[in-house]
This record gives sequence, C-alpha cells and structure tokens, in this order.
Amino acid sequence: MLTEERKMKLKLLARDLVSIKSLSGEEGELVEYLQKTMEFFSFQSIEVDEAGNIIGGVKGEHSGKKILLDAHLDTVPAEDKDKWEKDPFTGAIRDDRIYGRGASDMKGALAAMLCAVAFFKEDYGKDFSGEIYISGIVLEEFLEGVAARKVSEKVNPDFVIIGEASDLRINIGQRGRAEVVLETFGRPVHSSQPQFGHNAVYDMVKIIERIKTFKPSKHLLLGEGILELTDIISEPYPGASVVPSYCRATFDRRLLPGEDKEIIFKQIDELLAGGDILEWGISIPVLERPTWRNTTLIAEQFLLPWVIARDHPLVKMAEEGLKKQGLDPQLGHYSFCTNGSHYAGEKGIPTIGFGPSRESLAHVDNEYIEIEQLEKGCRGYYGLLQSLCKTN
Repeated sequence: MLTEERKMKLKLLARDLVSIKSLSGEEGELVEYLQKTMEFFSFQSIEVDEAGNIIGGVKGEHSGKKILLDAHLDTVPAEDKDKWEKDPFTGAIRDDRIYGRGASDMKGALAAMLCAVAFFKEDYGKDFSGEIYISGIVLEEFLEGVAARKVSEKVNPDFVIIGEASDLRINIGQRGRAEVVLETFGRPVHSSQPQFGHNAVYDMVKIIERIKTFKPSKHLLLGEGILELTDIISEPYPGASVVPSYCRATFDRRLLPGEDKEIIFKQIDELLAGGDILEWGISIPVLERPTWRNTTLIAEQFLLPWVIARDHPLVKMAEEGLKKQGLDPQLGHYSFCTNGSHYAGEKGIPTIGFGPSRESLAHVDNEYIEIEQLEKGCRGYYGLLQSLCKTN
C-alpha cells in the first residue's frame, strides 16, 4: 500500500502542513493550501463553511455509511523560539522525525488522512461503499467541538474517527471538561481596619480547602473526575491598602459519563454548605472567539464525556481494518478533550480515536512526529477505510 513514492508524498505533505503557521483564528492560509491539495488529489467535493472549516469528500459507487475523518487545523503558539532547536514553522526533517509546532497535534495525522484517502481512491477508484470525508476544524484548541458542529450538520456522518494522537491505539472514550468559576463577595474597607469589612479572599480560601476534600467518582476506563484549581484573582488589584471585596477562582472539572451541570453544581453546593461564607456564586463561563472568516464562535465551557462500547461494530471493524495493514491495535482512551465531545457526546454518533504519535508530544517545545508513526498512521487510516467501506 505504501510504496517508496507514496512514503515520500506523505512525508513532504506533513512537512508542508507544519511549515504553514495556523494559530487559532489564523487558519486561512492553511485552508487555502488544503483546498489546492484536495483538488490535486481529485476530491469530488470541497467546501469551506462559514466558520472556516474545510470539508473534502469522495464517494463510492455502492451505497454505504458516511465516514468522517476529523482533524483540527489550529495550533497553540510557539512563543519562546529560543527553546526550539529549529524554527517551529519550517517542518525540519532530521533523525527520522518531522519537527515543528503542530507536527503531533495534529498536522501529521491530517497529512496521513489526506494521503490515505488519496491512495485509497487511486487503488479502488469508485469501487467502494459509502462516502468518505475529511474535516479540517478551526479553533479547536480554544473551543473543542464547537466548530465541529457545523461539520456534523453538513456531513451527518454515520461514523467518526478522531485523528488526535493515540500512539496508534483505538481510543474508545475521553472525559469531558467543564470550566467552573467560583466567586466570593465581601465588603471593602481600608486594610488598617479589616474588622469593619469582609475579606472575600478569606472566604475563597475556605472554599478551596473544602474543594480539596472532594472525592471524585471513578470510571473503569476513564479514571477519576477531577476538580482542580487553575487560577485565582482578587479585586481590587493591586490592592493598595484595601481589603479585597471580590475573589474569583477557576477550576478544571473533568467529567465522567452521566455527570452534567446539575450534578457538578450540586456537589459543590454540598461541599460549601455551612453558612460561614458571606456570599458566593458559581457559573460556567461562555467564551467567544473570532474565526479567520470574521465570524464568531460562542460556546459555554462545558464539554461532554463519551465512551463507545468495546464490542461496538465500529470498534470491531476498526480492529479488523488495522490488522489488515499489519498493525496490532490496542484499546485506550484520551486524557484530554477532543472534537469527540461534540460528535459522540452531543450528537451520539459512534466515534473512535486513532492517530499517529503520542499525547505527551502535544504543545511541547521541539514538538515532532516520528516518520515511522506517520507512515503507520497512514496505513491505519487506509485499513480503516478498507474495513468501513466494505472493500475486498
């Protein structure tokens, strides 16, 4: 399946994708490149939606399922270039690795998907069942699953394969994520006479101490539902001889199946019961981000968990397809959030994760993808299409 010529095409495509800077909200140049690439690979449909996502598709001559291979286009910044051995936006190739921001998260996987579909189309023509789509999603690093809503509306897939790094495992779930904001409100006075006011920070300290006693639920596959402090700020700031009248703390709440907003709010209410805190509030913030197409995505910071059964037909067909390509698939799960929070969590679409490289290489200095992983990822996607699109 992967000739030497095809391996070179894959490697050079991955290098090119990494070399195109595509920070969140600045993915336009990469989308333009992908349009040309899909045209070169003779995709039958290519569309850029109002959010700036790109969707390319090919269709077989036999009826069958709609398969969506999902990737995101944006990367986190590479702010301290002095810590990088090579420019993070050149796609440097050395030591059998491709280096650069997004190499593992997740332009290597995107290159593998594109090449797998192109090679599959070369080998089978239209002699396969169903439809195959690749989505390049924008703003995923800030708003997981939000821009993906546009894609599921357009494609309405039967099965989704998330391409986030899985070390070539079949990932069958992930925890969800809620950003939980707790606020305390006091009475400001001059700090030389604190007895006449009420310090909102002291109340927040009580809250934090009680939250540290939180005993999370556990899931056999996904682990514990975390509640962890990530930032805290008081007002006025700087506090020039003023007792702070306001304090805000943000917590990362990792969600397990069955946990919703009502449950997590109730858990915190129970932790804070006692009446010794003057006034407090709880909320989940709403985030707004502009897209490169000058539209705005708005979403509450609440992402659902998801799990697919080990014996689900999608999992079984995925195992079969990967084995066809000489891979030895193991089952696993993601520790971070993905667009699966929308496809599987919100829409209930059968979803798995499969991608080259490792989670631990995402967002790090000197990010890279091993070329061996890239090639195995491409073979894996090809095998998944063989299985899911009912070819011989």
